[in-house]
Amino acid sequence: MPGSTREQRSLFGEILDWMLAPLLLLWPMSVALTWLVAQNIANKPFDRELGEMTRVLAKQVVLLEAADGEASAGFTLPGGASEVLHTDQDDEIHYQVLGLRGELLSGELSLPLPAEEEPRAPGELRFRDGMLHNEDLRIGYVWVAMPGRPVEAGMALVQVAETLGKRSRLATEIIKGVILPQFVILPLAVLLVWLALVRGIAPLNELQRRIRRRDSSDLSPIDEREAPEEVSPLVRAINDLLARLDQSIATQKHFLADAAHQLKTPLAGLRTQAELAQREIDAGQRDPKELKKSLQQIALSSQSAAHMVNQLLAMARAENREQQVQRQRVNLARLATETVHDFVPRALEKRIDLGYEGPETGRGGTAGAGKALVSGNPLLLRELIRNLVDNALQYTPVGGTVTVRLVDDPFGQVVVLQVEDSGPGIPPAERERVFQPFYRTLGTEVDGSGLGLAIVREIAVQHGAQIQLEDANLRHRPGLSDQGGAAFGPGARFTLRFPAAHAEPPEAQAPGGDAAAAPAP
Repeated sequence: MPGSTREQRSLFGEILDWMLAPLLLLWPMSVALTWLVAQNIANKPFDRELGEMTRVLAKQVVLLEAADGEASAGFTLPGGASEVLHTDQDDEIHYQVLGLRGELLSGELSLPLPAEEEPRAPGELRFRDGMLHNEDLRIGYVWVAMPGRPVEAGMALVQVAETLGKRSRLATEIIKGVILPQFVILPLAVLLVWLALVRGIAPLNELQRRIRRRDSSDLSPIDEREAPEEVSPLVRAINDLLARLDQSIATQKHFLADAAHQLKTPLAGLRTQAELAQREIDAGQRDPKELKKSLQQIALSSQSAAHMVNQLLAMARAENREQQVQRQRVNLARLATETVHDFVPRALEKRIDLGYEGPETGRGGTAGAGKALVSGNPLLLRELIRNLVDNALQYTPVGGTVTVRLVDDPFGQVVVLQVEDSGPGIPPAERERVFQPFYRTLGTEVDGSGLGLAIVREIAVQHGAQIQLEDANLRHRPGLSDQGGAAFGPGARFTLRFPAAHAEPPEAQAPGGDAAAAPAP
């Protein structure tokens, strides 16, 4: 049921159930099998005795020749045989002797006969179960062929039957001898199983106590040697989690320490300028130029602090893994053109040629949109482009150029975004380090938080994009500055390759707009 709390299972109880439940189910089956085996064992000695009596009586059947020439069978009970047949104190013994034509020669007439369809083998002793006067019988019988006469001419039948009193008592004794010890062994086995499980799970309880005794700041690995072999994979997984958690906490501490250090400078400057202005006012110095200068420094410090806070918030938003599920088709060309438009006033202020090259998207059209569609979060993708353009404008000197470009992929598998500038460039030895938080290339004398490129890499990784940093090779390009062909640095070119998202069919698009090109927030 959705939302219902799943019942917690006990490993101890689970193992105990799987061990004892089959044992309790097998015990009745063992009793039934023991009864069948006991019956078979009890029958064997008594069947041998019954068979001997049947053979003795069969030897007393003789062939008699009548006066008219028709042969018949005769039987004479040997002396003392009658006493033997009737002296059993535990069971009743019945016998029957039938002649060649089925006539009764001696014994009990009502004794049941063998089945008609049963093949008759002369001289073969057989046994079967039967009933007489509502009593169960064990019957031994044999067909007797007359010497000198064919079997087809008829055979005599000799049967000896015995009630089952002695057999039942012997089988009962066997059952008692087997079952009664089981009543002692079964509870003992349950107790031993329970003790074995308690002893086997004791290391788990000890491991649990060791973990509970740990301090919250202790993220050292758990000793696998003190854990059972079967639990070692779980301990290794926990150790791996502890190692990753320790690394994550260390990274966060380092990040917070760097952030505090970076915020300390603009806040200290802000406080210093405010105190200086207050001191001048208290001293009666009301020079508007000096006050204006202090206020300008306060504004710059507050702007730097606000920019740092915004970058920290952007970094936290980029590292939020929940943003990954909030994806849709985004027109990267639209985000790029809107971002370039947002930075035009700043570029004009620094006299930098900021431009865009790639598919154009108008307000009501979607020209070129199908070649610039990616699957991602519009807010994070806009933040990525803003940080790249902001970084390029910061490091590009007056009169330089910054270009945002979308390169067409002939195979339609990726969307290539490039941001290049004519600034001092980044040495190859530092191209990997510039993506680390709070790292800034030495000798550039440019203010910044050092978080922009770290945010770019984090967002690129979340969107499965490959990022490449190289020289832009814009040195001595004609018309690059007001002086025309002035020497600039090698520049830097950031190239990102996003997996392309296919455009939806026209009928799936919303009327009057680009369904695949999500408007940037």
